[in-house]
Amino acid sequence: MGLTFFGLTSTSAKDYRVQFLTQIHEICFYGQGGYSWPVVYDMPLWLRKFTYAKIKDHYDKQSEIMKKQSSNPNQKEVIGKDGMIKMPEAFTKSSYK
Repeated sequence: MGLTFFGLTSTSAKDYRVQFLTQIHEICFYGQGGYSWPVVYDMPLWLRKFTYAKIKDHYDKQSEIMKKQSSNPNQKEVIGKDGMIKMPEAFTKSSYK
């Protein structure tokens, strides 16, 4: 029949709850301390969806920029795989002999 209960669609209540809690977790985690669990939990649905979309857009753009930078072969790598800043070649090659 397809009737909904309090606005829930055909998605089961368990799937909705997992989606709801995942969204709260991601807003708190990727919001980098700007949001606490109780604040996000009590947010109106429209505001939580808006906040989630803005955070997702930010990280998608950041990821796209990182992909463009890593695909540019002319750019020298400043940070190594170990996370340490690489020493410029001018300082590593000793001109004093």
